[in-house]
Amino acid sequence: MSGLSTVPARLTLPAGFSLPRIATGLWQIADMERDGRTIDIDAAAEAMLSYARAGFDAFDMADHYGSAELITGRFLKLAKDDGLKPFVSTKWCPTPGPMTREVVRAGVQRSLDRLGVDSVDLMQFHWWSFEHPAYLDALAEMEVMRSEGIIRHLGLTNFNTDHLALVVRNGITIATNQVSFSLLDRRAADEMSAFCLSNDIRLLAYGTMGGGWLSERWLGAAEPEGPADWSKMKYRRFVDVIGGWDVLQGILGAASAIARKHGVSVSNVATRWVLDHPAVAAVIIGARLGEREHRADNLKAFDFHLDAEDHARLDAAFAASTPLPGDCGDEYRKPPFLTASGDLSHHLASQPQIYKAEPIPGKPGRLRVDSGSIWEPIAGYSRAVRIGERILVSGTTATHTDGSVVCPGDIAGQTTYILDKIAASITALGGSLDDVIRTRVYLKSAKDWEPASRVHGRFFGAIRPANTLLEVGALVGPYDIEIEAEAVVDAA
Repeated sequence: MSGLSTVPARLTLPAGFSLPRIATGLWQIADMERDGRTIDIDAAAEAMLSYARAGFDAFDMADHYGSAELITGRFLKLAKDDGLKPFVSTKWCPTPGPMTREVVRAGVQRSLDRLGVDSVDLMQFHWWSFEHPAYLDALAEMEVMRSEGIIRHLGLTNFNTDHLALVVRNGITIATNQVSFSLLDRRAADEMSAFCLSNDIRLLAYGTMGGGWLSERWLGAAEPEGPADWSKMKYRRFVDVIGGWDVLQGILGAASAIARKHGVSVSNVATRWVLDHPAVAAVIIGARLGEREHRADNLKAFDFHLDAEDHARLDAAFAASTPLPGDCGDEYRKPPFLTASGDLSHHLASQPQIYKAEPIPGKPGRLRVDSGSIWEPIAGYSRAVRIGERILVSGTTATHTDGSVVCPGDIAGQTTYILDKIAASITALGGSLDDVIRTRVYLKSAKDWEPASRVHGRFFGAIRPANTLLEVGALVGPYDIEIEAEAVVDAA
C-alpha cells in the first residue's frame, strides 16, 4: 500500500490533452429527473464545483441526459470564478438522416449554447444504425469544426472496432471511444484495445461498477426483485447474459478476497482492473449530484496494484461466465439489447432508413430499391429486388452517397461499408442480414482474402450463408472488393 491519494491520478492522452483517470458521469441526472421530477440547477452546479475542487474536474454528459448540459453551463461560470479549468465532454446523438453542414453545426451548437461556451473540450458522436451511412458526413463536418477549434477533440461513443477502424481509415482524427468496460463486460480488452493502441486512440470506460452491482452490498445477498434505478436495470441485463446471479456472486467473491488483501473496497478492485488496461484513459463513474458521493472511496483505487495472484483469482471467476456476444456498442444496435430501456427493436425500426422500397412498374408483387447512383438508370439495374420471399442484392461497392470511395486501399473498411449497404438494402425490402442465404465476394487481389473474410465473419458468423470468394482480373472503378447477396425472408 502506497501513501493515500488525495486527488485522482492524471493521464495525458496521445491526442494531447490531460484528464483525471476517474471522470464524473452525469447520466444519472436523467434518472433523477424521471417521471416529471425536477432538479435544482444551482444546487447541482455547486455539487459539481465540490467535485472539481477535490480534483475530480472532468465531467461527461450528453445532449439527452436531462438537464446535464444546462447544469454544467451554470457550473462552468462558478468554476471560472474559482480559478478552475475543468474538462468537459458531451455527446451528440442525432437521429440518422441527412447530415448536412447546417444539420451538424446546429446539433453541436445546441450543446455549446447549453454549456454557455464557444468550444468544447471533447465532442463525442453516437450513431444509432450503421446501415445509414450519413455518420461519415457528420464526422467529416465535425472534423472541419475540430480544425476550426469549435471542437477541440473529437470522440466516438459505442462504435465497435470495425466501424471505429472505418472512420479512422476514412481520414477522421478520433481521440477517444467511449464504451462499456468492466468485470462484467470484458469485450473492450481484445480487438478494440489492440486497434486503439496502434492508432493513438484511448478508451473512456463506463459501467465500470456495473451500475452498483459490483460492491460489497450484493456479495452473498439474495437475488433482488422489484424496481431499480436505470443503471441497475441496465447492468442487471449484463448479469443475466453472462450467467445470472450465481456468476455475479463468483466475480464478487473473487473481487472481495482481493479487496480484503489490499484493504480496499470491491468497487476499488473493479475500477483498478479496468484502469490497468493500457488502452483505457479513464473510467467514468456516475454521480447523483446533491444526493450522495463516493469520492474518498474512489481515490483508493490509486493506492494499490493488482498482482499476478489477483489476476489469476479474477480469471478463474471469469471462466465460469458466458462472454457477452458481439463487440463494444453492439448492444445498442442488435440483440441482446443490454440497455436501460431493454429491447430497442421498436426504437431502431422507427429510425429513418437510407433506402426506400418502391413497386416495379408492370410487375405486381415485385419491389426494388435504388441507391441514387447515376449508373442504375443508365445500366438498367436496381440496388436490390424483392420477388416473393426472395431478395437479391446487386454487386455492391464501397461507394458513398456523394460518389466518393470509402476507405480507399483498405479492404476491411470497404468490406464493412459494403455489408452495411447490403443490410440497408435488405432492410428496406422487409428482411435482415439474418435472412441472407448466399454471398459472393469479388476481390481485386487474393492477398486480401483474410481481412475481408474476417469482417464477413463478424457480420455473418452466426448466420453462415453459402459463400463464394473469387479473385477477379479487375473491378470496374477504384475498388478493392465487391459483394453481392441473396436473402430469403420467412413467409410469416
